[in-house]
Amino acid sequence: MNKQQLEKVKSVVRNIPDFPVPGIQFKDLTTAFKDPEALQIMTDAMADLYRDKGVTRVVGIEARGFIGGAILATRLGAGFVPLRKPGKLPAEVIQKSYTKEYGTDTIEIHKDAITPDDIVVIHDDLLATGGTMLAAYELVKSMNPKKVYINFICDLADLHGRDVFPPDVEVTSLFTF
Repeated sequence: MNKQQLEKVKSVVRNIPDFPVPGIQFKDLTTAFKDPEALQIMTDAMADLYRDKGVTRVVGIEARGFIGGAILATRLGAGFVPLRKPGKLPAEVIQKSYTKEYGTDTIEIHKDAITPDDIVVIHDDLLATGGTMLAAYELVKSMNPKKVYINFICDLADLHGRDVFPPDVEVTSLFTF
């Protein structure tokens, strides 16, 4: 990863104060997604991280994780698996409820989405407190894949979200705030 290029991406991320609730400083990556150069830099950097790891599935967390996750899956020649809010997936699902920084939520994945032969990257745009990704990790891990990696575009380091994951899990982000 070229640090100077990633600084360019970081510079186009918009800060939205008091969203979705007062006191939260929301990092809006949609400004980086709409910038063609920033999108290309992020895509290349993520693909470089996983190119030689044998990834067979990329799980993207609704909704912004769908963007980078689908692009990453395409770049790796892997399948894309959406991890969604309740009631959005049409076939049989398994689910996990969790607490995040401003409330509780539930996520679901198709019961047949991951097999024991899969090597999985779970992708989301941003790591805050880690609640959503930890729930996603536990859900995917319950399906017994060979290996699970966790990936973010950015990490809010002051919130210590990385601390919630088991020490043997590889957690990567392209840059931190």
